[in-house]
Amino acid sequence: MRALTLPELRFEDRPDPVPGEGQLLVRVHAAGLNRADLVQRAGKYPAPPGWPADVPGLEYAGEVEAVGPRVTYFAPGERVMGLVGGGAMSELLVIDQTEALAIPEGMAYTDAAAIPEAFFTAWDAMVRQGRAAVSDRVLFHAVGSGVGTAAVQLARVLDLTIIGTSRTPDKLERCRELGMSHGVLTTDDDWPTQVGAPVNVIIDTLGAGVLDANLNLLARHGRLVILGLLTGRIAEHFDMGLMLRNRLGIIGTAMRSRPLTERALLVARFTEEILPHFERGLLRPVVDRVLPMADAARAYDVLASNTTFGKVVLAMDEQG
Repeated sequence: MRALTLPELRFEDRPDPVPGEGQLLVRVHAAGLNRADLVQRAGKYPAPPGWPADVPGLEYAGEVEAVGPRVTYFAPGERVMGLVGGGAMSELLVIDQTEALAIPEGMAYTDAAAIPEAFFTAWDAMVRQGRAAVSDRVLFHAVGSGVGTAAVQLARVLDLTIIGTSRTPDKLERCRELGMSHGVLTTDDDWPTQVGAPVNVIIDTLGAGVLDANLNLLARHGRLVILGLLTGRIAEHFDMGLMLRNRLGIIGTAMRSRPLTERALLVARFTEEILPHFERGLLRPVVDRVLPMADAARAYDVLASNTTFGKVVLAMDEQG
């Protein structure tokens, strides 16, 4: 098989993988590109144990080509999508059957590849980690990202009020069209005042640079869920007294490093609670652009430019 390799992002020939007990062999048609892939290429985010060290890709969409012993969930020819610890940017991929989700009927592979990381992360951060409940106010930083556009749609389905931040007015306007209640332009010095009333949950992709503002924006018993560290990982001034007075919670979360048992439970819950909304047309992946996997270097540059709205997806040559 051919696999895209780091750091040059060139195809190399690798042995075809063979599915073991309970595993699926998937022919990959498309793979979503994520900021984690950019960081891994820079040498700062190694793949978890058991996943390829030099083949990127955390989410895939494809067709089951073969199955190992004791597989009961899927059969050859069925279309699947999902999250992996790495290696999705290759022609063939072996996964555990409990990690795969069925692609909704009629959905293109390139759309399906934009679902797992964005929607799993947004749903898990807001509902499972942040415990957002009906009518809660949720603030999402960098709302024009793939995860942000997923969160806006999920908030509409789950009856949450979502406020988004961005450095780009156009991204805020497009998120309003998806169902965002209110947009905040962070290029304004007084952006925290634009949030309005205190929020119950903050989903933060920015990190240290906005920690103080986040804590001050939370209502009593509020939860700050940290997904990313784009503005830094070390917070020099941290008012722990504010946390005590308002009984705030800070939760760090990452999807990639979770063991199989946790991922399988997440997939099962998502399949039951969220996947039907795609089939009803209430949720949809937002894809900024699709590029051939052979043009991965350009796709990485596009994502790094911070000009995208939604996901960048890579398609295998025959699908691109």
